[in-house]
Order: sequence, then structure tokens, then C-alpha cells
Amino acid sequence: MAEITVAETNRRLNQARILDVREDFEVTEGMVPGVLHIPMGQLQARLPELDPAAPVIVVCRSGNRSAAVADALNRAGFNADTMAGGMIAWTRAGLPTV
Repeated sequence: MAEITVAETNRRLNQARILDVREDFEVTEGMVPGVLHIPMGQLQARLPELDPAAPVIVVCRSGNRSAAVADALNRAGFNADTMAGGMIAWTRAGLPTV
């Protein structure tokens, strides 16, 4: 798993599946455009929604949960990275949210 910057995540929006693992109440503050939202606790049950052939960038609030999820996805055969700093860093960088 690689930890990538918000700028790199922004560059890869059209090349990777962005997976937001925050809770429902957290995503009301805004999400990365085009994101797939699956709360961390639901990931195992909803894993079929992810394409193992497509790269995944995992996002959370600060980067801790996303790192754990990216590790688990990589062990399951996915190519997953985590976005350093999470949505806190994304919004501080002034990047768009939906």
C-alpha cells in the first residue's frame, strides 16, 4: 500500500475508484467527487461493489481508517492506496467536494 497525497488523488480521479470509508454522518460534510461510499464496517458485505482489476484509493477523515482498509484490500487481491491526511487534507487544499 502506498500513501499518496491529495494532489495525486485529485490527478487520479478518473483512473481509480475512490472509496470513502467514513460513517454516514461524516460524509454529510462533503466527499471527493465520484466517490463510492462504503462505511468501514460494511466493507466486507459490500466488497463485490469493487472491481479487483481497478485501482482503489481509500479515503477517510484523517487517514487512519483508510490505511487499515487499504491494507485489507491489498491482502484480498486489490491494488489499493490510501490518501494521506484524509478529507481534512483534501478540504484544506481547497479541492472540490460534493
